Amino acid sequence: ITARVRMGAGHVVDIEREAKLGGPIHSKGVLILSGYLSAHYAVDVPLSLHASLVFEQSYGGVEGDSASSAELMALLSALAELPIAQRFAVTGSVNQYGEVQAIGGVNEKVEGFFDLCDARGLDGGQGVLIPKTNARHLMLHRRVRDAVAAGRFHVHAVDHVDEGLELLTGRAAGERGDDGRFPEGTVHDRVDRRLREFAERRRAF
Repeated sequence: ITARVRMGAGHVVDIEREAKLGGPIHSKGVLILSGYLSAHYAVDVPLSLHASLVFEQSYGGVEGDSASSAELMALLSALAELPIAQRFAVTGSVNQYGEVQAIGGVNEKVEGFFDLCDARGLDGGQGVLIPKTNARHLMLHRRVRDAVAAGRFHVHAVDHVDEGLELLTGRAAGERGDDGRFPEGTVHDRVDRRLREFAERRRAF
């Protein structure tokens, strides 16, 4: 998944939907991202963002909202101008509050990414982020369990996008203080500042 951002009129464009490759549930998941952004950042100025999200080199239909948390993290990474560690896979639905919700096929998704990492060479840093509510559904193959026990692969169960952001960026997500601001340098602070910058540039334009 890639995300690109610039000043705009408050639109998050789902390229899969525009190309008629995305189903309604997937499209709903992308629209939820707009709700999260507009309620979480720069709430006293207009949302002046134009963003595009796409599953690169995907040539079939995309349905479901299992990737919405990954899409949100990609979008926040682009806004914060912070790279995401590519050694992680992410699955999970997300709501407008940033809470990560359960998805289907969790075992197959974990095992699929494990097999890819195993084929390329496990280095002890690779892992997958899953919804915490799915942890009780895990029935992983012994090869995956053995690798996790040996510290060669990791399964992170998260219940909020903030936890995922900290794992993926290596930086604190940040919590809004009594003054309405996020701690300086945190992921949310960088996103908030960027969106305020877009709003000021749009007003000047």
